[in-house]
Amino acid sequence: MGYSRAVVKGPWCFVSGTTGYDYARTVMPDRAVDQARNAFDTIETALREAGFEMTDIVRVQYTVTDAALVDEIVPLLGERLGEIRPAATMVIAGLIRPEMKIEIEVTALRA
Repeated sequence: MGYSRAVVKGPWCFVSGTTGYDYARTVMPDRAVDQARNAFDTIETALREAGFEMTDIVRVQYTVTDAALVDEIVPLLGERLGEIRPAATMVIAGLIRPEMKIEIEVTALRA
């Protein structure tokens, strides 16, 4: 499959859907909030490598595998993006591996 973690086109950065894999320890945490934290860390690294910051995020899509997980992850979502306030969509859907509970995709615009 053709894939890039992030693609920059002019002032835009499109970050692919990112799951909560912990690349340092090569594991997927059990808790959705820990997966979301890891996903945001991976996204932040990708944005910085592309010359963007988290504050450049203008849109986010969350894909969560179970609506019951939303209460667990909402405080972290507020912590990471509450001040930024991007346009957001949350979808309840299956992901490609059963251990994955959340996937986060963002679009950033450099001002």
